Amino acid sequence: MNESSELLRIGLVSISDRASQGVYADQGIPALQEWFKAALRTPWRTVTRLIPDEQALIEATLRELVDAERCHLVLTTGGTGPAARDVTPEATLAVADRVMPGFGEQMRQISLRFVPTAILSRQVAVIRKGCLVINLPGQPKSIRETLEGLKGPQGEQLVPGVFAAVPYCVDLIGGPYIETRDEVCKAFRPKAAIRPQPTGAT
Repeated sequence: MNESSELLRIGLVSISDRASQGVYADQGIPALQEWFKAALRTPWRTVTRLIPDEQALIEATLRELVDAERCHLVLTTGGTGPAARDVTPEATLAVADRVMPGFGEQMRQISLRFVPTAILSRQVAVIRKGCLVINLPGQPKSIRETLEGLKGPQGEQLVPGVFAAVPYCVDLIGGPYIETRDEVCKAFRPKAAIRPQPTGAT
């Protein structure tokens, strides 16, 4: 059943030992909140968590956001590299019902346009119950690039960002109908899945 009348609930999890200890200010959650303000036409609210790189805690946080907070979408930032403390992908896979490998593949393709070390990124995406969980990079610039993709000098889309596929994925797993602002990120759906906009919608 599609819960189209529900308010879109988005979980944002920033995973950083030092930010969670107050050594420096977290940048991941504010960057994501600003991006959603610009990108979404659909009403939404966020549930945020700032936690250290501890696999058991990450797993527990993801379960809480999906099972108790009933988020439709959860985005994590940080902890996806090859260092010993980078355990976000392991924690994400541990709570998964199904793996969605295309998200990680596309994020690496985007990042490789900028830095060769993008091949060291281990981001994954999974479905748990009726929620899509996606690991994102930790830097605000990289977060925006992976969500929006790459655009040319005239604003033309050169490489699609991963968020273009998120609304239809959420449709398929029973979540609310998500509408985006095309100038930021144009969501893609098959024609049969597109709903007409209400009169006067912008």
